[in-house]
Amino acid sequence: MSAQDKIKAAAEKVAGKAKETVGHVMNDDKLVAEGKAEQAKGEIRDAAEGVKDAFKK
Repeated sequence: MSAQDKIKAAAEKVAGKAKETVGHVMNDDKLVAEGKAEQAKGEIRDAAEGVKDAFKK
């Protein structure tokens, strides 16, 4: 996993967590859901890159 890919995945997770938190504060279920989806996207990116790394070795 390249450093750039790690940064992208981490940024998605952080942005998603921020959206989720703001959604909770604002009582906005749609924003909470978007935040959780973004976090999941970051997790999937992490997992996919981990698989790529495993096959490179």
